[in-house]
Amino acid sequence: MIESESTVPRIGQIVQVLTGNERGSYSIVVQQLDERFVLIADGDKRRFDRPKRKNIRHLQMCDHVSPEVHNSMMETGRVTNGKLRHAVSKFVEEISEKKGDAFNGKR
Repeated sequence: MIESESTVPRIGQIVQVLTGNERGSYSIVVQQLDERFVLIADGDKRRFDRPKRKNIRHLQMCDHVSPEVHNSMMETGRVTNGKLRHAVSKFVEEISEKKGDAFNGKR
């Protein structure tokens, strides 16, 4: 997993939760409240209509922004839970493939 150089979260950015009950899970930033807090959702346990308010210090910013989620949020101000689930699962699949390649000696 690559941590972003920028600590400023972007709409549609994948984050890993570092603290709390959802520790270790991946979510997507759906709104920035201020310089310290964002709203995150994953489309499954955390739906778009009930996002989790999280301090950005409790999140690891991944260097990936989902274009589908970002575009949907910019155009309509909403995103479907299906798009959120798809973006998270696609990202998790990509990083598991990279870990598998690294384990098998490929790069």
